[in-house]
Amino acid sequence: MPTQAPPRLCLIEDDGIMGESLCDRFRLEGYGIDWYRSARAAAGLAEADYEAVISDVRLPDGGGDTLFAELLRRAAHLPPFIFITGYGSIDRAVQLLKMGAADYVTKPFDLDQLVEKVHALTAARGRAAGPEEFLGVSAPMRRIMETIPRIARQASGVLITGESGVGKEHVARMLHRHAREREDCPFVAVNCGALPETLLEAELFGYEKGAFTGATRTRLGVFEQAHCGTLFLDEIGDMSLAMQVRLLRAIQERCTTRVGGETPISVKFRLFCATHRDLRQLVEEGRFREDLFYRVNVIQLRVPALRERREDILWFARRFLAQFAREHGEPPRTLHPEAEHALLSYAWPGNVRELKHCIERACILADGSSVLTPDALFDEGGSTDDHPLPDRRTLGARLEQAERDLIAQGLDRNRWQIAMTAADLGISRKNLWEKMKKLQIAPPGHRS
Repeated sequence: MPTQAPPRLCLIEDDGIMGESLCDRFRLEGYGIDWYRSARAAAGLAEADYEAVISDVRLPDGGGDTLFAELLRRAAHLPPFIFITGYGSIDRAVQLLKMGAADYVTKPFDLDQLVEKVHALTAARGRAAGPEEFLGVSAPMRRIMETIPRIARQASGVLITGESGVGKEHVARMLHRHAREREDCPFVAVNCGALPETLLEAELFGYEKGAFTGATRTRLGVFEQAHCGTLFLDEIGDMSLAMQVRLLRAIQERCTTRVGGETPISVKFRLFCATHRDLRQLVEEGRFREDLFYRVNVIQLRVPALRERREDILWFARRFLAQFAREHGEPPRTLHPEAEHALLSYAWPGNVRELKHCIERACILADGSSVLTPDALFDEGGSTDDHPLPDRRTLGARLEQAERDLIAQGLDRNRWQIAMTAADLGISRKNLWEKMKKLQIAPPGHRS
């Protein structure tokens, strides 16, 4: 089945350190990126499917502006160009805008600002990369992301396990995006644990008009709604045994019958299920049907708890800060170093969902402050002391985790710019690369 490729960018930059930093950051943001170090190497970019081009004005074999002018002369359509220029070349950048360039940034530029400009351009072209393109920056989540395309192409059923709030539905939606045959393939989600049995039956299978009091019209069940798409059953472990029997029949026969109806309706769908429970244990206890368990557990993906992948905590926190700022038209807030430490020290029993609510609450109550402190994150009724991270590791394991956390924080603080992070940590760039390789620290899109 065809998969949705990430939007691709073209980078033309001869500076190795800056090029590395830009590539790492944009991959982190969900883009594919091709990096050219000269105008000559990038001469054929008009034939490629790029969503945007980021080009330095000064290049070793001429100028990005000269390349742009030549491409304009040869090509009928070009992707939008953003130029990187020195302060002394602003007049030239303005001329490029008049020629048709999309935008420019002046050195030293704010990387976040450049990312926002690219987001805006790709969104306008309908190919924006969003937070849903990535599940995290930690090694466990990158392994899941690398597995998803293969699973999506080959598996019609997947069981996603993990604690409440870890992002199981996000995994299901990513599987759906890679598995769908057309853009309009439906994704239908229902929480089996949130509805009483009578309502769940009507939700799953639909009902005919007059089937019961209040049934004033015919309603399609989620199986019918998900026809030729994906049905996501969340918290399937909370379903009663009676409903499990009906569900098993629908899965096996690929047909359903509405409540109050008699005619079987054929349906075609992929089934993704999720649960925070141990289904195998429920089978042993007689609370979950064994035949249904084997039906839904063909392939299993376990999403680890947030406390097991602490590299993701600050990554998510900053995304939620940026999301809140965009939605409310405010400047994005930053985290005080002590706030970062507090976030990393907390066990997050509610996982990513709890972290998001924590960030939103802090932004609402920040009272105009642009920097969030631990007091803003945790109110009087709760603190990092309420759910400290358990630590039963050996001294060596603790030291390794501390080193990993310090490097990950440094990279995050310096927007994954290797030279700046190495200087910040007081080590060489080579030493930093070696430690990142040893500790399996890499931005999304890099295989560990």
